[in-house]
Order: sequence, then structure tokens, then C-alpha cells
Amino acid sequence: MNMTVQKQRPLLEDLRNHSQEQVSELRVLLSMGAPLRADARRPGFFEVDGDTSVFYIFKYPTGTKILLLGVWERDRVAEMVSCACSAA
Repeated sequence: MNMTVQKQRPLLEDLRNHSQEQVSELRVLLSMGAPLRADARRPGFFEVDGDTSVFYIFKYPTGTKILLLGVWERDRVAEMVSCACSAA
């Protein structure tokens, strides 16, 4: 008997009353496999880059739940300066 196991998407919980648009954008990013940038000071905490926002999340080690903790606008000028400095 061949059994197909569907992998459940992790439950996304918003802890700070972010807008529905922000929560939806993060859900899309996670479903597309967007890269997670680990927080070197806090195990299990990550940043996820969206088009205009950065999302700060905690991902449970089991992968069953993700907590949205913060959202802020991406700083395009700082990103360009960072790229220019690392290329030099």
C-alpha cells in the first residue's frame, strides 16, 4: 500500500496585530520558500525580506509554527551602501 503524506504548512501566528496585507505577504513569501536570514544572537529567530518590508519571525524547531514578531520597511539606501562596500 502506497501512502502519500501531505506536508502541512506551518501555522502562522501574528503576535502584534499587523495588517492583514502584511500577514498575507509573509504567508506568500514562506510558501514560495523565501530565504530566511538567521539572527546570530537569537536561535530560532529570522528575518525574511519582502518587496518593501522585512519580517522578523520566530520559527519553532519542529517547523509546525511560525510567530510574526515585527515588520519594518526595507531601507533601500542602506542596502545599496552595503552592496557597494562589500564589492570594493
